[in-house]
Amino acid sequence: MKRLTSLCSTEKLDTFAVVVLDNASMHRSQAFRQKIVEWLSHCVYLVYLSAYSPELNLIEILWRQMKYAWLSAYLSFDHLCAEVHRLLGSYGADHAINFE
Repeated sequence: MKRLTSLCSTEKLDTFAVVVLDNASMHRSQAFRQKIVEWLSHCVYLVYLSAYSPELNLIEILWRQMKYAWLSAYLSFDHLCAEVHRLLGSYGADHAINFE
């Protein structure tokens, strides 16, 4: 904690924020990187997830289950959308994943 607090410009650190980011191109852009020092001075710390970490993103697990176990081929995009909406609407009742 001491090392983090020394980066803040405030005399007394009451709070700080940790922002967890994925590796989207916008989070790696030059404009974004130029703001990091300013954010550090306001006690905002950035932590990047590893390059590909679907196990840290629950929606990735849900989408993989939907794609490979609950969905099958569809004749049209409209039918696929309707089935995705149906699955998401019945999640927890008819369909569920144990994330443990």
